[in-house]
Amino acid sequence: MSSPNHASTADAQEIANFTRMAEQWWDPKGKFRPLHQINPLRTQFVVENAARHFGFDGGAEKPLSGLDIIDVGCGGGILSEQMAALGGNVTAIDAGAKNIEIAKIHSTKSGLDINYQNILPEDMALEGKRFDIVLNMEIIEHVSDTEAFMAASTKLLKDNGVMVLSTLNRTIKSLLLAKIGAEYILRWLPVGTHNWDKFLKPSELARLIRPHGLEFTEIEGVIYNPLNDSWSVSKTDLDVNYMAFAVGKK
Repeated sequence: MSSPNHASTADAQEIANFTRMAEQWWDPKGKFRPLHQINPLRTQFVVENAARHFGFDGGAEKPLSGLDIIDVGCGGGILSEQMAALGGNVTAIDAGAKNIEIAKIHSTKSGLDINYQNILPEDMALEGKRFDIVLNMEIIEHVSDTEAFMAASTKLLKDNGVMVLSTLNRTIKSLLLAKIGAEYILRWLPVGTHNWDKFLKPSELARLIRPHGLEFTEIEGVIYNPLNDSWSVSKTDLDVNYMAFAVGKK
């Protein structure tokens, strides 16, 4: 899966963690329930910002038609399927072979044509593939080398391409809610799924993309309301989860 000519950005322990949970990717009440809940928010963020950048109608039935999209670290394909359903020409890659196997089975059942591959972004980049939209959603906090991962991901962009990222902020609030709360109290995830030390502040994520000619044009927090078990976006609260839209510098 990884070329012998360069170090892998994949983290073996992280792959093992998600492989153990792979059977639950498409259970909306299982370990990936929060991802199912926030998927409409992620989708809306991608479509609205891409529509603004590329100049298409975000309210169209299939607004992403004609766009080549790659979902890096796609897992079981929760976001990949939504991108394909909205018309995108989707390639989805993951370091976990079992994730890809499950994603392929589910997309076939859904009648969606998605190019799933068990490959790393650095190896995909070597193949010369380029995309209008690169999705790095809930993945960078799980890789072994964030700088190498970002270098590989940016090589996948076409000229005028965009990158959409989401991750967890490294704050005391995220430690309490996303790590201790989600893993030890609510039991949304197995203990050890996240390493708080690998969470990235927005300023750190911005520094990672800047050397590759990218800058944020939009950033939004994703917040959880335990009173009604719902998620929403916020322009001001980036303390736990957040999403960012990055384009090439003018």
